[in-house]
Amino acid sequence: MVTLKSPREIETIRRSGKITAKVLADLMQAARPGITTGELDAMAERGIRERGGVPTFKGYRGFPASICASVGAQVVHGIPGSYALREGDLLSIDIGTTFEGYVSDSAVTVAVGAVSEDADRLLRVTQECLMHGIAQMYPGKRIGDIGAAVQKHAESHGYGVVRDLVGHGVGRSMHEEPNVPNFGTAGAGIELRPGLVLAVEPMITQGNHEVNILKDGWTVVTADGKLAAHFEHTIAVTVGGPKILTLRTIGEHPEVENYRPREEAAV
Repeated sequence: MVTLKSPREIETIRRSGKITAKVLADLMQAARPGITTGELDAMAERGIRERGGVPTFKGYRGFPASICASVGAQVVHGIPGSYALREGDLLSIDIGTTFEGYVSDSAVTVAVGAVSEDADRLLRVTQECLMHGIAQMYPGKRIGDIGAAVQKHAESHGYGVVRDLVGHGVGRSMHEEPNVPNFGTAGAGIELRPGLVLAVEPMITQGNHEVNILKDGWTVVTADGKLAAHFEHTIAVTVGGPKILTLRTIGEHPEVENYRPREEAAV
């Protein structure tokens, strides 16, 4: 069942989102050659708890960490551990915070040191895909409009769009209805209404859309071994359009200024 959030609930998610955004920004700055993904995970848990939140991912269906840390051809759900980042890596960090019973969810892919032009282009286009999806989130539009916009932009640059994993509703649980595919048909799906809160998260690959899951039961990798990137925000649909609830202070696309929430969320 799809649930619409009240202004109070959206404000609480925004407060959760501020924790998520601050900790994620800190991780982005710390993601340098030599640091391990396990060290980043410990930093994330400490940062979330110090700000009054709880790491949403830790223990979720048995997941052992506070963040997902996915490197190179790993698309999502990488388990942090002893791997030390190397110059030229692409690192996707996915993080969630539960605050006063409400969840926020965000992800970013960062370049570790200097990366290839091809890798840098993948990052840029994937972040643009997120912005194209968010730009569809006005009352009266449809879920399919989000995915169609993401798919069109990605495929116009020759990239694949992962089908097996999708965005989702967010609220008291990390995964609520509706699903938000990153592909589809414009005008299809449920109507977007004020109070709907969604996690939109393009997962884009240099090759085709096919993926596999490693033996750990979590880590999703591209089937062809090519690079992947992942960007995500938690966004509320309001009468005035989309409002991003997980805005960071660094590494944002310039267009996010169009979707900056006021201090009081209007629905």
